[in-house]
Amino acid sequence: MTFDPTFTITPKINKALVEIERVRGFLDAVKLKDDWIVDMQKKALILESHHSTHIEGTALSFEQSREILEGKKVKGVDRDDEKELLNYKKAMDFLSKYLGKDDPVTEGLVREIHKILVKGVRGGKADPGNYRSIQNYVVNSRTKEVIYTPPPPLDVPHLMREFVDWINKALDVSPVLIAGISQFQFVHIHPFIDGNGRTARLLSTLILYKTGYDFKRLFTISEFYDKDRPAYYQAIQSVREQDMNMTVWLEYFTEGLRSQMKEIQIKGERVIKAEKMIKIFAGNNLNRRQDQIVKFLFIHDRVSNEECQKICGSIKRTATRDLADLVEKGVLHRKGEKKGTYYVFSPESARKIRDIKGQG
Repeated sequence: MTFDPTFTITPKINKALVEIERVRGFLDAVKLKDDWIVDMQKKALILESHHSTHIEGTALSFEQSREILEGKKVKGVDRDDEKELLNYKKAMDFLSKYLGKDDPVTEGLVREIHKILVKGVRGGKADPGNYRSIQNYVVNSRTKEVIYTPPPPLDVPHLMREFVDWINKALDVSPVLIAGISQFQFVHIHPFIDGNGRTARLLSTLILYKTGYDFKRLFTISEFYDKDRPAYYQAIQSVREQDMNMTVWLEYFTEGLRSQMKEIQIKGERVIKAEKMIKIFAGNNLNRRQDQIVKFLFIHDRVSNEECQKICGSIKRTATRDLADLVEKGVLHRKGEKKGTYYVFSPESARKIRDIKGQG
């Protein structure tokens, strides 16, 4: 029997697909400067790597994940958690090579993604890149109850072969739906001993990347799942509860992607207005570092001395001088004390910015 998914394109799915296409058109048409894109891509990569590994049980905070991915040594963290995070970033970097490529999805490619993900983690017990030869189970992490028993190991090779064959031949299905169906079917087969959830999300991302739905690599779908993990697991379980009908799961999947796309569009529109806003400070004779601080503030609303150092690649003394100068010029306003000190736009700057934000 070949893989032939059952689902219905409901009004909810259709509405989400329309909005996803709208944002895709916006991103294709909008002209964002490279430095903005690179900054937003870096943040998206950190968010995706953190949340996807966090779903699977890593105990790293977002701040710890960010510092690790920026190459810093973080004390007091589980080294397996750290390795899983770094491996996920490597796998995402690996996927970026397939942007817009017509090459078919192959089992070899899936195995390679898995190999990158679990290499050197948890004592090497995940058997990187190899299908499982034993029975595994999906267990509720809280109650330890078995909630799903995947197919027997002997069935995995032909199930994966039929599944991958379907991915490459489903030309009459929206790539977004193919990505969603693939994410579910992969975790349903559960072909590897460990790392199946992460591999499934990366496979879904790969399909989007290959079919022109990369959205400039600014989306972080795992963030949506991690915000309400019970809803994520229930959406997956709904397929099994409804005789393998994927409609409810696809409603959830497309809604998650739609919400991410909306956030990207809002950020993109803010960036466009930020470029206009920079011009209102032109008379203040800002240096290059101060320009970067102002841009960062427009997106993030507040900035600390430490963040200034990271943004500008400067030392503490230079960041302090730049911030003090911006305060003196009336661009910024200082708040908090000592280690809790941070900076926001001054009331006058904020008024000008509101005028810019109010434009179209």
